Amino acid sequence: MAERPVAQSGLLAQADGTADTVAAVVMARDEESNIVDCLDSLRWADKLCVILDSRTADRTEELSRQAGAEVREWLFVNFAEQRNAALRLFESDWIFFVDAAERGTPGLGPEVRRAIQDQSIAGWWVPRRNFIWGSWIRHAGWYPDYQLRLLRRGAARYDPARAVHELVILDGEEGYLENPLIHHNYATVAQFLRKQNRYADYDASMLVDQGIRLRLHSLVLQPLREF
Repeated sequence: MAERPVAQSGLLAQADGTADTVAAVVMARDEESNIVDCLDSLRWADKLCVILDSRTADRTEELSRQAGAEVREWLFVNFAEQRNAALRLFESDWIFFVDAAERGTPGLGPEVRRAIQDQSIAGWWVPRRNFIWGSWIRHAGWYPDYQLRLLRRGAARYDPARAVHELVILDGEEGYLENPLIHHNYATVAQFLRKQNRYADYDASMLVDQGIRLRLHSLVLQPLREF
């Protein structure tokens, strides 16, 4: 495995002597039960932002504004387009993407502050601790579960062909942070099944678009490979 660069200590100013800024952007749809706690865990950022899925039907927007976030509603096409829209809409040197079910940890903010001053890096991978039904899942590829979430605006965009499980196209070098995000994946079995069904639909659509068709032996081999 390649050596992972760690955020350097000390602030490196821009050419005009000012430090880079970061906006924490939360992706949200019907997240009234999560949005306040999520935003509260990100108050180290220069700006709190919410990109609101146009299908939202609860109090997510109201609660976000009460928490001091800038809110932009965007017509939902797919997840890649939502993130690309956020990169265009929110003005900051850096965008830190967070899902509403995620929380920042105490050491993450200071580390991000140091990392964004490194002018040689265009994007940072963030480790993530996933909790399913209240338990931290440490094995089977669930940890450290690095996500490329801290992006320099103008040097990153999302592949429009990847509607879900989005892929970042990065114009520059990348690094790895040490402090994690906490991800509360699923609280109930019903929530787990709903989300898996939704992702399965997106994945199937992408395969159809790519001209990939089901092979019967995959019904047996793919589950074994995953296991």
